[in-house]
Amino acid sequence: MKKTSIFILYAFIGWAWCGAIMVIGQQFMSLHTTLIVHAIGGPLGFGILTWHYHRRFGYTTPLLTAAGFTVFVILIDFFLVALTIKKSLDMFRSPLGTWIPFALIFIVTYIIGKRTVKKE
Repeated sequence: MKKTSIFILYAFIGWAWCGAIMVIGQQFMSLHTTLIVHAIGGPLGFGILTWHYHRRFGYTTPLLTAAGFTVFVILIDFFLVALTIKKSLDMFRSPLGTWIPFALIFIVTYIIGKRTVKKE
């Protein structure tokens, strides 16, 4: 239970970081510029979190970490953001708004995990 809670906490922090980029970014930039910053900043934030997670805990393999973090973000975006807050699935029509960041979060998390995990 402790391991799962820690993993979910890291995934949530990453998701919250991405959300903060979107909310704050739209107050100072156009939506398009905010989406670009989000597509870069979101995966970078997850990269830092992944590095810290694997250095401190490393309860999961790099592949499972990448998959778990990415699935967490997709599920929260779908159920909380799209269905509950926006009441629309329009955000999933935007490759720059969802699919590119999802893919980059997976890729960055996997690569950082592979590079951080110590070889036995």
